[in-house]
Amino acid sequence: MIELGILQSIKMAIRSIKSNKLRAFLTMLGIIIGVSSVIVLISIARGSTANVTSQINNLGTNLLTVNTFGTDKVKLTDDTIEKFKKIQTIKAVSPAVSGRVTLKRDRTTAQVSLTGTTSDYQDVRNMKVAAGRFLSDLDVEYRQKIAVLGSTTAQTFFGWENPIGQHIQVDGTSFKIVGVLTSKGGSMGQSGDDVIILPLSTAQRVLKDTAIQTVYLQGKSGMNMDFVMAEVQMAMKRMFPNGTDEYSVFNQQDLMNTMSSVTNTMTMMLGGIAGISLLVGGIGIMNIMLVSVSERTKEIGIRKAIGAKRRHILLQFLIEAIVLSSLGGIIGILVGIGVGNILGKTMSLTVSYSSSVILMSFMFSLLVGIIFGVFPANKASKLNPIQALRFE
Repeated sequence: MIELGILQSIKMAIRSIKSNKLRAFLTMLGIIIGVSSVIVLISIARGSTANVTSQINNLGTNLLTVNTFGTDKVKLTDDTIEKFKKIQTIKAVSPAVSGRVTLKRDRTTAQVSLTGTTSDYQDVRNMKVAAGRFLSDLDVEYRQKIAVLGSTTAQTFFGWENPIGQHIQVDGTSFKIVGVLTSKGGSMGQSGDDVIILPLSTAQRVLKDTAIQTVYLQGKSGMNMDFVMAEVQMAMKRMFPNGTDEYSVFNQQDLMNTMSSVTNTMTMMLGGIAGISLLVGGIGIMNIMLVSVSERTKEIGIRKAIGAKRRHILLQFLIEAIVLSSLGGIIGILVGIGVGNILGKTMSLTVSYSSSVILMSFMFSLLVGIIFGVFPANKASKLNPIQALRFE
């Protein structure tokens, strides 16, 4: 009687694979492609999700935005701003006006986005100053002709020079530069660095418009932003009872939840598409194992004739299928990480690997080996030893 242990079965499986290297590689190819595809696609999707989340966070923390549609029914004034500041759940309030202006220095001219605001804008919108300072309340009160530049704007007009203390023309008026912002990169399809920030009162003069179009509200840390949003909406209804259709209150968290839902759905879809490759690889394993059973019918007959039981034959071929799928899974993981790194560098993609995804891909490849290896192994174990020995 032959006692065929698991270790011996693994050795026999490896020996069988080595004797047919090309066939074994082609058998594993489906598993390799499937595992590597799952890792690459899900890692890119996770990286994109993290990138989008980072961009939304760059807009500010605990942020609410009140926008008006430019009608006479709803006008945001200094009195409105003061009422917002009295709401208990609000930490900071920053009114803002915006537009496009032409900047000029020496022979360099360009159009950039103008934002007129107050000192609270720095905290509300999560701005960081790389050099100099941000706006102060005194700048707004005395309508100072000072400016804070975005990093791209500073690079465009000053290159490697230090812009602090120098002047720039804004629609023909000279402004002194007091600060340069740290780069924030793109956010929701728009550059956050190609800007110039002026004191609110000064910007209203430049734009020739005293209307405040937008107010940014920062909720207190740890507050439920849905509750804060409800309080702001109630305050707006009290101030403008007949203008509920003339303004909007936007919660940044809603945007983040929507984007997370979309990216999670995309991740699941990409993972599912890549998972189909694993199933195809499993069918390939079953096909090759059936061929292997046919080729080794005489070997199976001899083993049964000298005492091998059905479970020994079953275990032998099942382990061979598992070894094929596990080797394919390991190679697929290495290929997936390698391809992900190459794509990340060559295409400037954010790739975020997850140990749970890698482990899940490998376990799924093992599961595929077991499921698609059972039928050929079962067929081999049921062979009649007498008929098998007669097989030519």
